[in-house]
Amino acid sequence: MTASEPVRVVILGGGTAGWMTAAALAKLLPGQADIHLVESEEIGIVGVGEATLPHLREFIRRLGLDEMEFMRRTRATFKLGIDFVDFGAIGERYIHPFGAYGTDIAGVGFHHYWLRMKAAEHVPPIGDFSLPIVAARAGRFAPIPDAGDFLDSSYSYAYQFDATRMAPMLRAFAEAHGVRRSEGKVVGVDRDGESGDVAALNTDRGETITGDLFVDCSGFRALLIGETLDSPWEDWSEWLPCDRAAALPCTAPGGPIEPYTRATAMPAGWRWRIPLQHRVGNGYVYSSAHLSDDEAAEAILAAVEGESLAEPRMLRFRAGRRKRSWSHNVVAVGLASGFLEPLESTSIYLVQAAILQLIELFPIGEIENADRDEFNRLIDYEYDRIRDFLILHYHASTRDDSTFWDQVRHMPIPDSLADKIALFRRAGRIERYSHGLFFEPSWIAVMIGQGVIPEGRDQRADAVDPRELSAALDRLRGQIASEVRRLPGHREALARLERR
Repeated sequence: MTASEPVRVVILGGGTAGWMTAAALAKLLPGQADIHLVESEEIGIVGVGEATLPHLREFIRRLGLDEMEFMRRTRATFKLGIDFVDFGAIGERYIHPFGAYGTDIAGVGFHHYWLRMKAAEHVPPIGDFSLPIVAARAGRFAPIPDAGDFLDSSYSYAYQFDATRMAPMLRAFAEAHGVRRSEGKVVGVDRDGESGDVAALNTDRGETITGDLFVDCSGFRALLIGETLDSPWEDWSEWLPCDRAAALPCTAPGGPIEPYTRATAMPAGWRWRIPLQHRVGNGYVYSSAHLSDDEAAEAILAAVEGESLAEPRMLRFRAGRRKRSWSHNVVAVGLASGFLEPLESTSIYLVQAAILQLIELFPIGEIENADRDEFNRLIDYEYDRIRDFLILHYHASTRDDSTFWDQVRHMPIPDSLADKIALFRRAGRIERYSHGLFFEPSWIAVMIGQGVIPEGRDQRADAVDPRELSAALDRLRGQIASEVRRLPGHREALARLERR
């Protein structure tokens, strides 16, 4: 491989991760990559209905795909956040929004002003000061206008879509941009005897596929990064003990479609509800140490609101990540790289993050150790930050109704998370950072939503006259309520999409 030749990229595995990778490399690295994807139709994809984060919108935009066409083809709905039920305590709920609470004043976060008023008098819940939360509760939605006031810029949105429809759409896009596809199962992997790099994949169709750079999208099997290169696995089950899921689609009820995903805590984990245009995705994520597969299947069958469309599909996984997601000339993307349960809809984001980092560090000529090291550093950073955020949902709870919740409530947690909780509890402060997922509003949503109320606050919030502050909060709350009343219902927003 020389700098003047396209890099021969071989992607093992299709599905969402494989075809996202193929589409992005073909579109964003024209002429620099010769892409060949290998997959077998006999191997199904894990996707059971996907809830996403707003970052996917930027990915679609960068590919040049039409957002509305994407939504039509995947039967997608809009998503303003995640509704958490019974996590902090049974009977309590909150929404983690894709947007801000109020607005900063003189460099001081809005929640500090809210905390000041909460300490002095009755104040509405902090969610009343977030447009996406109020809109989600009301079942209303409208796309963000190109030019609007501060309220319009205070929220974002994501999608809830049928994962089985996304991969075929991306496949057509990728093939139109020159990606080749081979059908077949990989039955052998050739390695270079000197460097240890992967040299070729051998399929059951008798095809030998050579390459310079291999992308492992083979899912939990991790055929290249795990079985072939034996990249070590860092197990996080001590903090994230859920290792099973029972997934079940059901018919969509009539009436409004919620513009949010719901996560409801259960005795041995939690269950999801993802409303699509044509059906609802459901699942019970649980710890096999606290619940049997049969009990989980019975629980999710009893919980669904519509008619079941299949038998519960049982999935097994373990929380953790590879210590090196780029080893030799193999880059792991998606489940081959790591897995963090779907509590905050991060799976596709982690695929997207790996793809974009690979594009930034794409080899010109020979693969450089510095590029590998930087890729691994950034991907580790993503996984570690998300890990801490997920653990917070379990640890910050007062539930004592089951052995599962007793375990996660009392378990030792990573120092990085313990420091974040202590900082917020002491002074309402959130560690600021510019890279990675989940910024200040996300941590505020879960901390306050699950009862971690700060003992102190930024003292600069006390400089405002209390009567003026109270009036300002009333005005903001009224503005948000008025703005939401003008929005169409979510179903009407989707109907307008179909009419375009």
